[in-house]
Amino acid sequence: MRTDTVLRSHADKVGLSAFGDVLGTKSFDQSKELQGKESADSKGLGKLSEKIVPHILNIYGSCATACDFEIYAPNAIFEDPLSCAQGVKQIKSAFYSLSKVFSESAIVEYSIQENAATERNGEILMDNKQHYKFMGKNVEVISLIKLRIKDGKVVCHEDWWNKKPLWNRETVGFPLVGRLAEMMRKSAMLGIHVMMGFGKDP
Repeated sequence: MRTDTVLRSHADKVGLSAFGDVLGTKSFDQSKELQGKESADSKGLGKLSEKIVPHILNIYGSCATACDFEIYAPNAIFEDPLSCAQGVKQIKSAFYSLSKVFSESAIVEYSIQENAATERNGEILMDNKQHYKFMGKNVEVISLIKLRIKDGKVVCHEDWWNKKPLWNRETVGFPLVGRLAEMMRKSAMLGIHVMMGFGKDP
């Protein structure tokens, strides 16, 4: 069953412009704590999205707790163009590191397409705009987040920057190049994992 839901700008709900400027009286840090509850207003979302999306918003907003990572299966995989994390502890390291690199991070706009086979299995596609602040400069990233769900847990989480497929042995014309890209992402993730205390919760 396919469910399409377009949600209004997440930035509008927490009092931010699309570029992260504060419009209300709350600071960015105070506002982003409301992401999971207020911006993932579950009205109109499919059942899988209702359970998963609020946690994804917290995770990308650098305000996640250990509970948010309970959406992942023990052996889940997360991949973006820079890293490949395997298992919940590495996934924690990948996202806990955001606050070390960026002074601000959030998904500010998004729409959801849910392709559910059953109430506990399917795929969520999250077309989104991510906001980051790096060394005082605003950075916007257009992305497609793909979440594969099995038995109610995320088993695969891919973040396609600029909506372009990740380089791997299946998507690159030369398998050797694809394997090299995979190895580089895994190596980068090991470095991040060590730096972040092997997925230790803050």
